[in-house]
Amino acid sequence: MPRITYVEFNGTRHEVDVDQELSLMEGSVLNEIPGIIGLCGGICSCATCHCYVGPEWAGKLQPPSEGELTMLERAADRRPESRLGCQIRVNEDLDGMVVRLPEHQSSGEA
Repeated sequence: MPRITYVEFNGTRHEVDVDQELSLMEGSVLNEIPGIIGLCGGICSCATCHCYVGPEWAGKLQPPSEGELTMLERAADRRPESRLGCQIRVNEDLDGMVVRLPEHQSSGEA
């Protein structure tokens, strides 16, 4: 089972095993990790699963869809490495991945 590390804005790290084929958002919500809210349940319509994926992992991911890019335009604290966690499916290639979470989600803001 792939191990994913979620890093809150304040630096708190959460290393969790995430079942393959779950999304990064589902892995966070199921493990009660603060910083990914997932209000829409994973249908790419709210950007409350906004996260940062480092360039060392970008080549292992599918590129963002037009829908994801549209939602990211609305995301606060957007960066070049911004992605929506609901759009990234976990697989063995992502074992060891580190995902950083934006400040605005650390307080539960959407």
